[in-house]
Amino acid sequence: MPAISIFDIFKIGIGPSSSHTLGPWIAANDFAGHLETEFDGVKVHLFGSLSKTGKGHATDTAIIMGLQGFNPKTIDPELIPINLHEVSNSTTLNVKGNIISFYPGMDIIFRDETHEMHPNTLIFKAFYKGKLVTEQTYASVGGGFIEKEGEHSTESDSVKLPYPIEKGVDIINYTDKNQCNISDIVHQNELYFQTETDIVVKLDRLLETFKDSIYRGCTTDGILPGGLNVKRRAKSICENLIGHNDYSDFESWIDAVRNTEKDFSRINRWISCFALAVNEENASLGRIVTSPTNGASGVIPAVLMYYLLFCDNNGMKDCRQFLYTAGEVGCLFKKGATISAAVGGCQAEIGVSSAMAAAALTEVMGGSARQALMAAEIAMEHHLGLTCDPIGGLVQIPCIERNAMGAIKAITASNLALSSDPDHAKVHIDTVIQTMWMTAKDMNTKYKETSEGGLAIHLPVILPNC
Repeated sequence: MPAISIFDIFKIGIGPSSSHTLGPWIAANDFAGHLETEFDGVKVHLFGSLSKTGKGHATDTAIIMGLQGFNPKTIDPELIPINLHEVSNSTTLNVKGNIISFYPGMDIIFRDETHEMHPNTLIFKAFYKGKLVTEQTYASVGGGFIEKEGEHSTESDSVKLPYPIEKGVDIINYTDKNQCNISDIVHQNELYFQTETDIVVKLDRLLETFKDSIYRGCTTDGILPGGLNVKRRAKSICENLIGHNDYSDFESWIDAVRNTEKDFSRINRWISCFALAVNEENASLGRIVTSPTNGASGVIPAVLMYYLLFCDNNGMKDCRQFLYTAGEVGCLFKKGATISAAVGGCQAEIGVSSAMAAAALTEVMGGSARQALMAAEIAMEHHLGLTCDPIGGLVQIPCIERNAMGAIKAITASNLALSSDPDHAKVHIDTVIQTMWMTAKDMNTKYKETSEGGLAIHLPVILPNC
């Protein structure tokens, strides 16, 4: 596979889904940006999982914003509903400077069938005076990655890295030979993608986005959009834990959290609170970091915040080291299996994020490269087979709570690895990645982000009795 930067795994974007929101948004940006012929209309066809859960995942919103050229990394989330209202009222869309007629309910078409290219396939079509002038097919393959039909990356097109990594065994070979950490190898590779200055700027921007999403989630209440009437919980949990400690901004909030009692029960609840906070923001179309996906975006910031607040650390230096290692583990799963729930179920999202966080925490806690990969293996081993059955096609139930569970599992996996000798491990990271991929291929399609199985079909039975 082409070389992957950790900044391909960690993307700043808008919720609620990397595969159903961020990917289609990026595809719409690409299609609109490459329109060279004269056109006066655009239609978009959605297939498979995008069709079945697209409305709950705001796929239609992403397409509308993407066609207009808005950048998901920089747009103010509060402008999105305002723009959608204007498009709906005017029934027009500004695509590359052309004001065209656009009726979202008619021009975004949710198809019943699955496309052969991928479970998350989109086809964009541009018209002029009723005639098709150009079309392009895309697949949103998870984590905000897209593939464009007719364009295939090759090894010759990719960056040639000093330490090419395809499997966990490659990491072990390099770290053994150089007597270094995983993060050291990753840092050297990243220097072949961009300068040291660019790397630091990007890492710090990711960390600021993590902090912002946690703080917003911990200070915002209300009902999540989408119709399930799910009540935000992070703020009330935060207020209960923080007690009478006052705060007015992120820094004073951090001080207030540090001043709370630090028994096991409270720390456990803080970890859950951090994870819930991020994913409640994600569910509200807030700005988060794909880690490696939007649906799993709460695990890594929750574990990182746990480390910063409740463990001895070296601050920003350790944070950057954490992201290097977490990102590389995400790359392993991207290359060897999948990070798309539409392909592999939730093991591909929460499972991968938990493995990423477990490895990163292990390294910054002083563990060896072998222990870090052992932690990643343990975390994934206990997510194998996890299905994706979002109720109402929304990234809310069970997705939000799963981030809290994934964070706790990551910390437990790290503790086990730090207390173990990896030489005695029976299962290794490459084995578990291979197993996850085989499990993904064997999994029934209805448990792959279709809302046609599991909890998604039982909620109507449960609701009247609630």
